[in-house]
Amino acid sequence: MPDHEDNLFPPREDFREVHYLTEEKVYEILSICEGKKDYSPLIRVIGRIFSSADALVQSFRKDKEQHPNTKEQRKTHQAKDEDKDEDDKERTTAMEQESEESEASASMEGATGSTENRLGPVEVSVDIEAVRRVYDRLLSNEKIESAFLNALVYLTPNVELDLTYLDVYDTNPDYLNIFIIVMENSSLHSPEYLEMAMPLFCKCMSKLPLPALAKLTRLWSQYSVEHIRRMMETFQQLITYTVISNEYDSDSLVNDDECVVAAAKCLKLVFYANVLGGDLDTGHNEEEEPASESSELTLQELLGEERSNKKGPRVDPLEKELGVRTLDCRRPLIPFEEFVNEPLNDVLEMDKDFTFFKVDSESKFSFQSCPFVLNACTKSLGLYYDNRISMYSERRITALYSLVQGQQLNPYLRLKVRRDHIIDDALVRLEMISMENPADLRKQLFVEFEGEQGVDEGGVSKEFFQLVLEEMFNPDIGMFTYDESTKLFWYNPSSLENEAQFTLIGIVLGLAIYNNCILDVHFPMVVYRKLMGKKGTYLDLADSHPVLYQSLKELLDYEGDVEEDMMITFQISQTDLFGEPITYDLKENGDKIPVTADNRKEFVSLYGDYILNKSVERQFKAFRRGFQMVTNESPLKCLFRPEEVELLICGSRNLDFQALEETTEYDGGYSKDCRIIKDFWETVHSFGEEDKRLFLQFTTGTDRAPVGGLGKLKMIIAKNGPDTDRLPTSHTCFNALLLPEYDSKEKLKERLLKAITYAKGFGML
Repeated sequence: MPDHEDNLFPPREDFREVHYLTEEKVYEILSICEGKKDYSPLIRVIGRIFSSADALVQSFRKDKEQHPNTKEQRKTHQAKDEDKDEDDKERTTAMEQESEESEASASMEGATGSTENRLGPVEVSVDIEAVRRVYDRLLSNEKIESAFLNALVYLTPNVELDLTYLDVYDTNPDYLNIFIIVMENSSLHSPEYLEMAMPLFCKCMSKLPLPALAKLTRLWSQYSVEHIRRMMETFQQLITYTVISNEYDSDSLVNDDECVVAAAKCLKLVFYANVLGGDLDTGHNEEEEPASESSELTLQELLGEERSNKKGPRVDPLEKELGVRTLDCRRPLIPFEEFVNEPLNDVLEMDKDFTFFKVDSESKFSFQSCPFVLNACTKSLGLYYDNRISMYSERRITALYSLVQGQQLNPYLRLKVRRDHIIDDALVRLEMISMENPADLRKQLFVEFEGEQGVDEGGVSKEFFQLVLEEMFNPDIGMFTYDESTKLFWYNPSSLENEAQFTLIGIVLGLAIYNNCILDVHFPMVVYRKLMGKKGTYLDLADSHPVLYQSLKELLDYEGDVEEDMMITFQISQTDLFGEPITYDLKENGDKIPVTADNRKEFVSLYGDYILNKSVERQFKAFRRGFQMVTNESPLKCLFRPEEVELLICGSRNLDFQALEETTEYDGGYSKDCRIIKDFWETVHSFGEEDKRLFLQFTTGTDRAPVGGLGKLKMIIAKNGPDTDRLPTSHTCFNALLLPEYDSKEKLKERLLKAITYAKGFGML
């Protein structure tokens, strides 16, 4: 070798003695390589260190990074740490400002303990900022970038063996550094990584023990939104890339694809980091009531098996380890919807996946254990299978009883009601069932109106639900109050109705979910949050009581002298059913405690708690009891978020009439090519948003689309005679529109608009 090369690479700097990397060592080697314009020495070092688990664990350590010999170097490192601390403080401050209102509602009730998970430091030995700076410098060079890729390909098989057969994390917690360092590589989403390195790397990560996964999640929760989003997109792209590159069928399920399964498990870490890093409230939990026990044996018990669902609702192990639930997060760093993977939903065979979920097998993976990747339509299909299996199970139990005990039990939940006494009849029958054997509520529902012919194929049940709700939500009855500005109902705290009436409403909502029926119900979101286990707080007033919320917000923001200017105390006043004022002390002797700048957060918190929880406690508990009688043993809580439960019960407000046109069926001589049908759809598409909702209400009994959109509705348009002056009519229980063959498009539009505008309630038979 020539002398000038010996000067550049003297024997003591041949880098074979480099057993781990520090930021300084990388820059030192890089400087030498840049001087010679030959990067092969650095490429070899990266290849050797990044392909060795032991070497990577030792690299970029805080202690090793911070042992420079000179004072100047020590000051430089100290400045880097201070900058990092400053960045953390800025993010913390921003998060605190965003969640200031949430803390106002929680601070006085000790419900902000969750912030420790979000803001408390997670100690790791690797200097993450140093790793990021190194990647930023090196990844711009294509030759060096390929060295990282090749090293990762060589690294992962050994890491998998370590995690499979050795307790490497238990003996050395710093083993986690490997995954921290690799995940900082901003090129992981590139096609080369997705194809060659990431599948096995994800498999390795998914084999980490639970404490390691939890620590990684807590660490990532402290990252910036941009870093969390990049990791989310990396795993999402791996799932999508793998799904679209393969073909799946009943013999080759996506559940058996190790790459997709491992990526979903890794995405779960990012999902919970997103939850932990968001606006949390781990307090304000509704007290759980003991589930009603059936007086009859279940099928499993009849066959001598232990009842599996007595274990209680399923809890994700990572969720339990972290001490946080999805429900605890009011506002995540990244919207939950971005974690849904549509290509995966398209190829997932939900009947098979549901079986794996129900059996809880170690050998088969169910994507319902990662419900965040599933859309509401796919999850509702899982719930449908669960409901149908429960119904079939109840039928088999009935058959066994008939054989063993000679009893003739009804395999269905049959309700026979009088149309003009529908509430009384339904209340008596359902109350008897709920007291004698609540399990009967999980049988398939069949409704019969006394004195009327007709077999319940779903339409009669739908009409029953509509009539019950129309009567119970009638403001004249006084069970609920109606807000004209929000178009929402809320429990009437002064209601004179007994608890059984509210229990009936809860049962009806549960039965609607159980029997796959959309209801025309208008509750604020806090009702669904409460049903899922969270109490209402001041923030929920924005949806349910917007005027009050605005007043309380102005109180919190007021910069003047609160006590002198506002002159309010901890005693509040409301009007009852008869318009009489009622006072309530938020604290003992509240009328003598003035609201000041110091205690106004407590006042706002107590006010929200009273309005949303204490004042309607009797009504809501009865309502929830009825709902849980039907849904308590279903996977509803572990699969769905509150907004998705609302979607299940009430449907979606997003109306795609193009999808409705494509799936509509025709009867009585009509077809999609008929002149009047073409005129009809042109007319409907020309309607404004309000008229479209009125049309949907007129035809189906609700102004919302089912889960999955209007394409799932299956509407029927039937011919109802030749041209006439009669208005169109509808059978809402069958989603059927009876349309005369009007002789002009103008007449069609005029008649249709009049029908949907002046139809009150139900245009059904």
